[in-house]
Amino acid sequence: MSDEPHGRGRDPGQERTPVELARVVVRDPVHWLAFGLGIGLLPRAPGTWGALATTLVYWTVAPVDPVVLLGVASTLFVAGIWICGESARRIGTHDHGGIVLDEVVGMLLTLVVARPEPLWIGVALLSFRVFDIWKPWPIRELDHSLSGGFGIMLDDVMAAVYAAAVVLFLQFFFAGN
Repeated sequence: MSDEPHGRGRDPGQERTPVELARVVVRDPVHWLAFGLGIGLLPRAPGTWGALATTLVYWTVAPVDPVVLLGVASTLFVAGIWICGESARRIGTHDHGGIVLDEVVGMLLTLVVARPEPLWIGVALLSFRVFDIWKPWPIRELDHSLSGGFGIMLDDVMAAVYAAAVVLFLQFFFAGN
């Protein structure tokens, strides 16, 4: 199935202009969801924008029961495997930078352990982005060895695990219990 109008195909390796990509994304619910309701179309650091948008939404509803947050993140992870994989397939680029549903899930998982206070929410955001960009072992290996939606989603889940550990460690030593 082509995402081009009137069935015209495109060489999967051929890059789209930002305007062409935006047209494709806003017309297709799969891309719209994978691109974080359009956040992934921002020209610089779309992953950071996706994580920041998630953090701001969380901030407006905090505190959220960690079990509920974990349930939402888990549901989005399972759905995201197909959504992100299908979006990447249609675009023709594995883990296109604009696909930010994986950052949304990673950020939600990091927020599960953060205290619902501005400092700790900020620490969670910073920690997640550092690990998602840096990709220490084994995140980088997973990112390069797994294909499809599962690979797109899993490296951000691993970054969230590392970030959550940092948040818990800092909260324990600087905020007590």
